[in-house]
Amino acid sequence: MAANDGVKTIKNIFVGKPRDPHDKKIFHQLSLIAFLAWVGLGADGLSSSCYGPEEAFLALKGHIYLGIFVAIGSALTIFIIAASYSQIIELFPTGGGGYLVASKLLSPTIGMISGCALLIDYVLTITISIASGADAIFSFLPPEFLPYKLYFAFAGVLILSLLNIRGIKEAVVPLVPVFLLFVFTHIFAIGYTLITHSFKMEEVAASTSTELTRSFTTLGTFGVLFLILRAYSMGAGTFTGIEAVSNGLPILREPKVKTAKKTMLYMATSLAITVLGLMLGYLLFNVQHQEGKTLNAVFFESMTKGWGHEASYIFVLVTLLSEAILLFIAAQTGFLDGPRVLASMAIDRWFPSRFAMLSDRLVTQNGILLMSAAALVMMLISGGSVVFLIVLYSINVFITFSLSQLGMVKHWWENRKNEKKWFRKFLMNGVGLCLTTFILISVSVIKFSEGGWITLLITGALVFFALYIRKHYNKTFKMVKSLDLMMDSVEASIYDVRNEKGSNKAEPVYNPKGETAAILVNGFNGLGLHTLLSTIRLFKGSFKNYIFVQIGAIDAGNFKGSVEIENLETHIKAETNKYVSFMKNNGYYSEAVWRVGIDVVEEIDNIVPEITSRFSNVVFFGGQIVFPEDTFITRWLHNYIVFAVQRKFYRQGIPFVILPIRI
Repeated sequence: MAANDGVKTIKNIFVGKPRDPHDKKIFHQLSLIAFLAWVGLGADGLSSSCYGPEEAFLALKGHIYLGIFVAIGSALTIFIIAASYSQIIELFPTGGGGYLVASKLLSPTIGMISGCALLIDYVLTITISIASGADAIFSFLPPEFLPYKLYFAFAGVLILSLLNIRGIKEAVVPLVPVFLLFVFTHIFAIGYTLITHSFKMEEVAASTSTELTRSFTTLGTFGVLFLILRAYSMGAGTFTGIEAVSNGLPILREPKVKTAKKTMLYMATSLAITVLGLMLGYLLFNVQHQEGKTLNAVFFESMTKGWGHEASYIFVLVTLLSEAILLFIAAQTGFLDGPRVLASMAIDRWFPSRFAMLSDRLVTQNGILLMSAAALVMMLISGGSVVFLIVLYSINVFITFSLSQLGMVKHWWENRKNEKKWFRKFLMNGVGLCLTTFILISVSVIKFSEGGWITLLITGALVFFALYIRKHYNKTFKMVKSLDLMMDSVEASIYDVRNEKGSNKAEPVYNPKGETAAILVNGFNGLGLHTLLSTIRLFKGSFKNYIFVQIGAIDAGNFKGSVEIENLETHIKAETNKYVSFMKNNGYYSEAVWRVGIDVVEEIDNIVPEITSRFSNVVFFGGQIVFPEDTFITRWLHNYIVFAVQRKFYRQGIPFVILPIRI
């Protein structure tokens, strides 16, 4: 006991004390207002300004003044995608983002493909954000520190994992000051650049005209157009993260739709201004690539060159640190939304149901740990290379973008007779579809041989894995349903057993000293009735009392508000009462004991004293499905709660019998 207490104390220090899911204030306490959502979710979009504009600018191959068109096009695209996702928020106010949109509006299988792409995207969000943050910090450090950059990135992933296991707000609130520091330093840098160059606008305009003429003469009209479109596509990382708000709706403060749209506006405006300003800064200061430094680092150094060494040093240091930590904050999106998408897919049986379970801190801990492990693997494989990671990142996010926009276009067209403003909405999502599809195809083709094939391979493998899991669950569901088809014969068998003892119509009497069977059930179904029948047959009517115990598991699917918890309680009560009525009709005394909670085993353990105090001779029973083949997959995809309960009861000296139910 002392060892267990010690482990619990250590856990409480690092992870935090358990939260009460029954507290009606908990949903308000855990939810984020628009500003905090801008930090926790919007930072993913804003942080892309640390690497997206750089990729676009470098793709211009020295024709830097064409960056003006790329910058304007990027800013417009940000607002178009944000506006189209605002329409998704209105249509799907409970959240779900790309996975739910494609599942509902196209098909469940296409939704699964979108979800798989989104999961890989969120893993890469964590990886690229932390790798880029490490780049920002090590751009300022001496070259001899570079060998330690990967270790630093690994540590960043682990620290953020721990913060997110503690909870949403615990992971977001401490980072707010640094987020604001990023915003202020970058607004200052952009404003300073524009003001200092406003006095020589004629010179800038003349240089721009000369360089544009040179580009058209050298490349031709088609060549210039191709180069602009290529640079625009290569800067696709700029647009990543915009979808995060629609995926994260469940964690936003009520009214969720209003909060989400306000968050989207904050993110789109801040991102567009930052991207446009940085691209102009690169151009006006003629920023050139330097080995071991980001373009932003070179830009800030060029901008502050005349300030004096100390002032320049401090500003560049503070600004790059704010970039690095903002990128770490952006990794939060992967930890906040990735496990949420995984949980939604687990509820739909595309992935193991364990990923929908909540920890006692009311977070999907299994999903967080999986995202963390996958990010560490990607960090190791890529060596923390942002150039390599951004290729994988852009392709996956635009798969989801394109499918979401396609689903919305299909929806508005099919509902054009019922929706007054359907054409405006159709047009908005239609433009979004064209832009996102163009970027997806461009990046996939141009970067296919440079790593694009890897992300398509990984996403494809995850899709086939999801199909396999769904096939297994469907097969299992059919086998379990065969138990339900036998319910009539089960009821008849139980009735026959009761008749062998004679017909006694008297109301069953509570006998605290009588032999009592406490049966664990999970709904009024064939599995529960088979467990009951087996108990009666094996013990030849020895038991006088029957207690039916059911725990309603609170998971990511029903942890959406106090109303959902109350609905779960009502459902559990109704299911157990069916068993009670059935047994009383057959002359047995019966009761129901039910709870709802996060940990089923722990809730059962809490119920035991209540039962044993009222019934002195009690034996607990639980039915366990026996699969035709006992493999690692069956053990991983299905819960074996009865074995965990039996082990716990064994240590307490409480009899627990597991009854095998073959299917």
